[in-house]
Amino acid sequence: MNNYETVFILTPVLSDAQMKEAVEKFKSLLTDQGAEIVNEEDWGLRKLAYPIDKKTTGFYNFLEFNADPSVIEKLEVNFRRDERVIRFLTVKQDKFALEYAQKRRNHKGGKRHEAHAAGETAKTVRKEKAEAVEAEVELKEKED
Repeated sequence: MNNYETVFILTPVLSDAQMKEAVEKFKSLLTDQGAEIVNEEDWGLRKLAYPIDKKTTGFYNFLEFNADPSVIEKLEVNFRRDERVIRFLTVKQDKFALEYAQKRRNHKGGKRHEAHAAGETAKTVRKEKAEAVEAEVELKEKED
């Protein structure tokens, strides 16, 4: 089994439910063929680099999976037949891409996650300082 990742763009005229239904269709197609889905990301509605079929936006979806090469052909035939799919690209991962993908999955959020952790640390420090000041005020009030 090889490691693959595929990105496909769905037409922006779909409702949220229709978009999720289309993604589930492709996921179930993969699992029915014996593929193991490793990672799934919904990148949401994004602007296209250039208009496709007079559309300037599309719903981006990313799937990372392990499968036999024969599964890819069936998946891409279904992408071509489905009118909801504007574009798609499936790539076989080499060992370096696989290593990078694992790091990306483990550190999902990246800088945002680090910033959130730093913000939590700052909140804790401020809270401790506030508690110390309150304790000092209480001591002074007792002395007076």
